[in-house]
Amino acid sequence: MKYTQELCPVIKKEQLNRTTFSFTVASETAVQNMKPGQFANILVEGKTLRRPISICGFSREEGTIRFVFEIRGEGTQILSEMSEGQRMDILAPLGNGFDIDPAEKAVFVGGGIGVPPLLGASAPYGENATVLLGFRSKEAVILADEFRGNGADVRIATDDGSLGHHGFVTQLLAARLDEAPCDVIYACGPKPMLRLTAAEAEKRGIRCMVSLEERMGCGIGACLVCACKTRTSDGGEKYLHVCKNGPVFDSREVIWE
Repeated sequence: MKYTQELCPVIKKEQLNRTTFSFTVASETAVQNMKPGQFANILVEGKTLRRPISICGFSREEGTIRFVFEIRGEGTQILSEMSEGQRMDILAPLGNGFDIDPAEKAVFVGGGIGVPPLLGASAPYGENATVLLGFRSKEAVILADEFRGNGADVRIATDDGSLGHHGFVTQLLAARLDEAPCDVIYACGPKPMLRLTAAEAEKRGIRCMVSLEERMGCGIGACLVCACKTRTSDGGEKYLHVCKNGPVFDSREVIWE
């Protein structure tokens, strides 16, 4: 895992809804080694521990990295108050991302704030991507138009039925797979959603890659906080760490508890 610490100036800030923000920063070094699905550990003023934020997208040609995050606590609240022109102290790229093959037919399943890392991952697929997004309500929907702009077939589920399918995004997944086969499923979101997505993929014999979220300290595998139980090839069990071995895992490896 090759990462760097870099002070990146904020060149664009947007508020996507009441609690969700998009920041684009300029990067000279960190962006050069990135792949979709990785994350950054961002230093927050006045806080000892950095905050892990998934990478929504990046451009090596333009030298930019985009982060989309939701205010979840004091740290992300402080982060959301940064202004254009300020420098963001990032440690990136961290973790293992998605291995993508745009020639394949892919289905992307995202829930809530698990949606942003799928935007960059799905972009190369264009019309070969079906993107299924789940949110609490219409007001919580983010990035749907950007997925469409990349050529993807986008379908939305909301818990309250205010937009799209009234129910779970995993119900949209089952319906999509009934329509036509796909080569691979990529998923990021709440653990119950990931567990159901993995079960649907296994039932149909489809390769499935899931991006896990766990509380982190260092982000580089030193503090051993973000452990998750996984299955070994010989049927045994072992603990891996989301920050270093993940956040992306083959869903068949993960022991869902």
